[in-house]
Amino acid sequence: MTELIHGGDVYTAIEKGMEKKKILDYSANINPLGIPQAVVQAAARALEDCGQYPDPLCRKLGARVAEKEQVPRERLVFGNGAADLIFRLTIAEKPKKALVPAPSFAEYEKALAAAGCETVRHLLREEEDFALTERILPSLNEDLDMLFLCNPNNPTGSVIRPELLRKIVLRCEERNIRVVVDECFIDFLKDPERATVKDMTESCKSLFVLRAFTKNYAMPGLRLGYGICKDKELLSRIREAGQPWNVSLVAQEAGAAALGQNEYLEEARQLIFRERERLCRGLSVLGYKVFPPGANYIFFKLEKSEKNYVDSFQEDLAAEGILIRGCGNYEGLGPGFFRIAVRKEEENKRLLEALSRREQVWQKRL
Repeated sequence: MTELIHGGDVYTAIEKGMEKKKILDYSANINPLGIPQAVVQAAARALEDCGQYPDPLCRKLGARVAEKEQVPRERLVFGNGAADLIFRLTIAEKPKKALVPAPSFAEYEKALAAAGCETVRHLLREEEDFALTERILPSLNEDLDMLFLCNPNNPTGSVIRPELLRKIVLRCEERNIRVVVDECFIDFLKDPERATVKDMTESCKSLFVLRAFTKNYAMPGLRLGYGICKDKELLSRIREAGQPWNVSLVAQEAGAAALGQNEYLEEARQLIFRERERLCRGLSVLGYKVFPPGANYIFFKLEKSEKNYVDSFQEDLAAEGILIRGCGNYEGLGPGFFRIAVRKEEENKRLLEALSRREQVWQKRL
């Protein structure tokens, strides 16, 4: 059986006998408000036109995204989710050597391996809260072809200091290193405009900024992402690195509708800020080490190291219908590290109560 490495795998849980309506999925970092009704309605209307091919140039969607991001339309490329663009990008670039922080999003290394690229890992340190620091700068030398950065980082939630990130981008521009900055979670920062480097695409041809509709508009099943880059030749190669209709008609119409949901997105942001703080307090009270969160998820570590206690953590929660993301399979991590999404108040109470019951049981065993 194929081993699935990402969160959001409710299908395996159902296969194991869990009732779908009773599953509380904390393993996928999706907007807790759920997909906006305006997006659902736009997708439903689009079904009526599915007797024709989708627009391979994503013209309507491109115009909306260009207006939202305040970038020229010709600087955009669209894909079947951010992961699709990551793979297309590596195929288009054909890098020989790339640098990837660890831990970080697993698809970077998978895409690089598929393109036959050697990957070098820059290990993030627990004592630095897994934050990117100036330690990375000496690694940005001329024998490097590509660098992947995730900001905020997945799964740790750490945010790159804006001054350092801009310094990295400029150094990559000077040394002809393609730098990919994944900003898929940036809308959940308190000040996303300070953190983004999309403005640097105006002057830095080597910069590729990656974004998606998946997390902020709660539409992972529709698969829609986009990149921002000044390098027109690269964008052309990315479009040629796969079939032309990689973004469905339904996804294009849903994405165009999502961009008008400003009040929805702000409501979600405020909910996440409140509930993130509540969850962090609750996890700390339970004795877990909570790392500073920067997005709509929380990364933490079990302080007790007993093997049975750690190994059964996910299973004990699954027995109560709660799915969380174990992070032991991330490079640079190991057993005892976990990630949970930030959800609505009542759901978060249920999670904390389940965790409290588990700790009470294990206190008697240890």
